[in-house]
Formats: sequence, C-alpha cells, structure tokens
Amino acid sequence: MGNTLSCCVSPESSPKQTSRQPAERLEEIHTSAEVSDDVTVPYLQHISDREVPEELAMECNPSDHARASTLFLSKSQTDGECSVSPGPLSKKFSSCSTIFIDDSTVSQPNLKSTIKCVTLAIYYHIKKRDSDRSMDIFDEKLHPLSREPVPDNYAYVDPEHKLIYRFVRTLFSSAQLTAECAIVTLVYLERLLTYAELDICPASWKRIVLGAILLASKVWDDQAVWNVDYCQILKDMTVEDMNEMERQFLELLQFNINVPASVYAKYYFDLRQLAEDNNLNFPLEPLNNQRAQKLEAISRLCEDKYKDLSRAAMRRSLSADNLIGIRRSNAVLS
Repeated sequence: MGNTLSCCVSPESSPKQTSRQPAERLEEIHTSAEVSDDVTVPYLQHISDREVPEELAMECNPSDHARASTLFLSKSQTDGECSVSPGPLSKKFSSCSTIFIDDSTVSQPNLKSTIKCVTLAIYYHIKKRDSDRSMDIFDEKLHPLSREPVPDNYAYVDPEHKLIYRFVRTLFSSAQLTAECAIVTLVYLERLLTYAELDICPASWKRIVLGAILLASKVWDDQAVWNVDYCQILKDMTVEDMNEMERQFLELLQFNINVPASVYAKYYFDLRQLAEDNNLNFPLEPLNNQRAQKLEAISRLCEDKYKDLSRAAMRRSLSADNLIGIRRSNAVLS
C-alpha cells in the first residue's frame, strides 16, 4: 500500500499517458521485463502492457474473434476464377403468389450445401496457400490412409473441389455427422493454420481435414464417433495412428476447442457469402401451407421464450450498463 508505483492511486496523481500504436505496445511487452541492474527504483509493469492488444489479437486469430474476417473468404475474394461449375445462372425470385425460401438456417444448416461450401473453403486454402509448411504426422506418404500407392507428384498437384467434396461427404455420411459439425471443422482448420503456422498442402490435406472432423464430432455431438469407428470407414488406418494424430492436433491447437456462438455464426454467414460468390446457391423451395405453419410455430416459441426472459429481467434490479426492460410504476394522484 505504501508503494508509490502502485496502480491504485488517484487519477489526479497519475500522469496522462499518450496513446501508443499496437506495434509499439508489442515491443514493450518483450522489452519491459528487461530492467538494468543499476536501476534502484522498483519496477511495476502496467497491466495493459502484459496483454496482447485486441487489434493484433483479432488480426491473428480469426477463429477466436467474431469481428475478424475469416481466412477462406479473404483468399476466395482475391481469386478471380470460379473453382466450381457455375451451373444454371437462373435464380428463383419470389412473387405475390409464390415465396421461395431455403431450409438452411444458422441453427439448422442444410447438410449438403454446407459440406459443399466447407470443401470449397478448403479448396481455396490449398490453392491460395502461402507455402508448403506441414508436419510429418499429416504427410499422407508417411502415414497413408489406404493401401493404394501414393503418386510421386502427390505433393505438387492441387486436388479439385470434387475430390475434396467426395472425401468429406463420405466421412459425414458414414459417421452420420451433422452440418453444424462441418462448420466447426472449418473453424478448427483455420485455428490450426493460425496457431501452428501451417499450410494445407496437397500432401497433407486429407489427414488435416480428418483430424479436424475427428475433433469437431467429439466436441459438437453428444454421442461422438469413436476413433475405432473411423478406422472402420478408413479400413487401412490403425487406431494408434488415429490417436497420435488427434493428440498432436490438440497440442497444435493449444487444447483450445472452444467455439463461441458469435464465431460460429460468422463462419456460417461467410460460407453463405462464399456460396453466392461461386454460384453455389442453397436449394430454394416454394413456401407451402405445411412449411408456413412450421415457421409460425417456431416463431411463436421464440416469441414466448423472449417474453419469459423479459419478465425475468424486469423482476431484477436494473443498471444503466445492462438495461434490459423498462420498469412501469403506477402513477400517484394527489
């Protein structure tokens, strides 16, 4: 308490610090701990200097921060070519008599369309990679997924989108995984690229995608698929190889498998933007009576839920920082 350098002093006694750029703050983080021996004044590092600036954290970790742009969308927008066949360019539009809607929502995405978008994002990661940084555990030649010989030029030929889609689609259909698991898989992939500073290469993309699907299915689904079950799908893989790949994948992620709801929603809508840019339109169906009643029932449930939350919030004390509802008091007439 008697230390004059304590941070618990009055605002008038502490000098006003000038604003610093994020690069200067990062440099101080590394140099502030090095204090010369001839300094006799006790040194106390400010708490703001111990933390990485939020601006730099968002730039480096798009899979952790909702406001940071996703890597796959940035890479896809720098490429002028379409990676998939555009197909029919005619779009369905609603009219006074017919309303077209798709059955894909952020809480219940369409499985087939989501897998197409996720595999297209993987395709762009391979095509627009910066280099060929990888690890031996993900090398398909060192750890093959099948007994078929790996081609000599396997590390130099980029796979097509159809090949990536068939590989992921086979895993999801055999393991009966959901569309939400596909979105979480993409989050883990980009988190791996950011944390471990790796690239998805032609020689490693299958095992990297398999490791991300393995983790996503265990985190998202209540009844996860065991590693031995994946060995039944990929019959030439061993359980020991699967366990070692999962362990190293977790270590590269620094055991951070948390996916906030805001990050999940960002990836969902960015995948829809990717689909629109590449003419991968979600299937549209006309709104009939049955679907209209279903939507009305879901809306009614959500409305009742928010009403209950509003009533519960009004019974609590309110503050200026978290003003949820408005208190209504009876007027007193005199």
